[in-house]
Amino acid sequence: MHIANRYAGIILVAFFTAACSAPARKPEAPPAAAKRDDTLYRALGAQAGIEKVIDAALVEIHNDPHINLFFANTDMPDLRRLLVEQFCAATGGPCEYTGRSMEEAHGGLNLTDEDFDRFVGDLVRAFDKVAVPKDLQQQLLALFGPMRKQIVGQ
Repeated sequence: MHIANRYAGIILVAFFTAACSAPARKPEAPPAAAKRDDTLYRALGAQAGIEKVIDAALVEIHNDPHINLFFANTDMPDLRRLLVEQFCAATGGPCEYTGRSMEEAHGGLNLTDEDFDRFVGDLVRAFDKVAVPKDLQQQLLALFGPMRKQIVGQ
């Protein structure tokens, strides 16, 4: 199965989730005693590396006429902030994601599998442009891929 199709949920979920920035409920925090595995966070270059990835992804999305229409009325600086938070938290970094759940953020958009796959394709192009190694790309996509069902058809 093609990586973009297999892990398409990861990218689309992250971006579409961040598009709706008002938090409906606060995500559960990990137990204080639990130590995060920040290996992926550090491998991506920590905060600066994640910001570089997100900035490249936003350029790809902006240039994709099939995806950018979903962000026409989006506060892009807020979207950027939420995506950085989401990627940082998901990769074991010290951030907390403060955005809405995937279902809430994508409700009413009626996104299709094709939309999701295009979004993932944009993300993979961004990864390539900022030279994220393929093994790290696969780890990132695996983190977000399961969100497909929370995004598509909402």
